[in-house]
Amino acid sequence: MRPISRAVLRPYVCQTCRHGIGAGRRRFASQADSPDLYDVVCVGGGPAGLGLMAALRASPITSKLRVALIETQDLTKAQAWNLEPTQYSNRVSSLTPSSVAFLRQIGAYDHLDVDRVQDYQDMQVWDGQTGSRISFDWSMETSPFEDPRAVATMTENANLVRALLRRIAQSGDENLSLFSNSTVASIETGSDLKPEGPDLSAWPILSIKPTGPGESTPKRIAARLLVGADGINSPVRSFADISTHGWDYGRHGIVATLALGDLDIPPFPASKRTAYQRFLPALGGPIALLPLPNNNATLVWSTTPENAAYLKSLSTPSFLAMVNAAFRLDMTDLSYMMGMSSSSDISHQDELTWRTKHTVLPSQIPPPATAVQEGTVASFPLRFRHAAQYVSPRVALVGDAAHVIHPLAGQGLNLGLADVASLSKTIQYAVSHGMDVGDLLTLERYSSERYLPNAKIGGACDLLHKMYTVPGEGPVAWARSLGLGVVDRLPFVKSFLMKNAEGY
Repeated sequence: MRPISRAVLRPYVCQTCRHGIGAGRRRFASQADSPDLYDVVCVGGGPAGLGLMAALRASPITSKLRVALIETQDLTKAQAWNLEPTQYSNRVSSLTPSSVAFLRQIGAYDHLDVDRVQDYQDMQVWDGQTGSRISFDWSMETSPFEDPRAVATMTENANLVRALLRRIAQSGDENLSLFSNSTVASIETGSDLKPEGPDLSAWPILSIKPTGPGESTPKRIAARLLVGADGINSPVRSFADISTHGWDYGRHGIVATLALGDLDIPPFPASKRTAYQRFLPALGGPIALLPLPNNNATLVWSTTPENAAYLKSLSTPSFLAMVNAAFRLDMTDLSYMMGMSSSSDISHQDELTWRTKHTVLPSQIPPPATAVQEGTVASFPLRFRHAAQYVSPRVALVGDAAHVIHPLAGQGLNLGLADVASLSKTIQYAVSHGMDVGDLLTLERYSSERYLPNAKIGGACDLLHKMYTVPGEGPVAWARSLGLGVVDRLPFVKSFLMKNAEGY
């Protein structure tokens, strides 16, 4: 962490005395050298960074703070994002009810395109090795006469980003600066430049320059509080000298947007939607199919880099056959099909058809995938990272800058939004009580609220990944099968797990 001696002493020395102490020092800085002063500066214009800006602008307590956001991408393009109604992005997130409640509270949910949003009320999870299964829904806590309660809500990240930008725009331009198409050239600790006004000796000073062609003088701004929402390789975290621990999983996540066929048995009620996840220990991780509107779905398949490369190399019919096989066939058949040559005389679809006839299918299989949206098949490496701390003098980290977890539980974005909700409340508390929003004692409130919950969920996802990548029928498989079956038969335990996952 950055040295904090002056930052700790400063709150206990009044401003008049502070200037008296430094009166004998010669000052060479001109007014032109002085940076623009902001109360809160956020680096990163993803859902976490934009969520913080929207939350601060939505609260009457913090709406008058001078705030800025810096983003390397073009925010005007993000605000104008639009796809055909039948097309869906492959960057999709599952929002828990607590995340939806936060978005409603700050007025952002009203700006979502709800025709592109899909609730699901049930999630079926099972072990491809042992066949043990568990289902997640809220039926144990709702009346049979009520509409089924949503387990989560699926939305494209671009839809969420656009909604947050529209909510921020709705708040007006006063005391707001959005540095789009801009990058942070440097961050340094300031000096006491002004004879009058705040002591900047512990404030982060940012030099901002456009990302486009041409030369321009970097703009300098000072942050009473600097927020890093700038991802896994966070420059803000580096400036604060905050270390991280973690590892790469040696796995890749395959994503794609799929069209689905009809279920053999229509759901009841007709509006009910189900998400599916099957653990495939022999192939390196789980496969999940999460519903989108109009009988579409997003695929997330965690597997080895070799399998990921193989899947991406397949033709569309072969890729669809492998996806359908992953929810239907046993581990031996799947391992064989994963090694088939693309030039084989027997196609993947023929192999799937033949093997399905000789397989006892699980009762909870999803409808078959019938088409892949062009250009949506992609992959990304899976990692675990956790910052040693979330705060430093005048610095706070949120989202992926603070933690990156395995995606098997779909909690990454939700943890980031929970960080933003907590930090915005911390800032509101500081403003309403006359506190310095960037002081370390102020920020500890946020850190104490979020560090352990994030570590708990990240650790649970890491443990699940390790348990469900052990192939074979050994003691680990027996233990996880027993545990899954026991939890499924104890509604109060299952309810406890769901509430923890959803942030209640």
